[in-house]
Amino acid sequence: MNRQRAGARIVELLDAPFLRALTETTRLQILRVLLVHGESDVGEIAEHLPQHRSVISRHLRTLEEAGIVRGSKDGRRHVFTIDGPSLVSNLDRLVRETRTLAAFCCPV
Repeated sequence: MNRQRAGARIVELLDAPFLRALTETTRLQILRVLLVHGESDVGEIAEHLPQHRSVISRHLRTLEEAGIVRGSKDGRRHVFTIDGPSLVSNLDRLVRETRTLAAFCCPV
């Protein structure tokens, strides 16, 4: 592994869908609602945010695709919750890989 390859891989990690999903203000607000209030449907989340339900639904889809939240059907309701194992696993993987690559491109 050389400096260029390590640096390029770190940039890939930082530009991955997982981190991009976490860098948008509305998505962070949605996460805050789910963390504080627990499992919620779009309407319940919308009660805490200024955005329209359609905007919240779009952001939830992005968070779900990134493995940050999990959606499930509860009768007619589509409820969302934080996917704790996936969230922690993704964060752990990013930290581990970045720590390994940093030795090649940004040594202390």
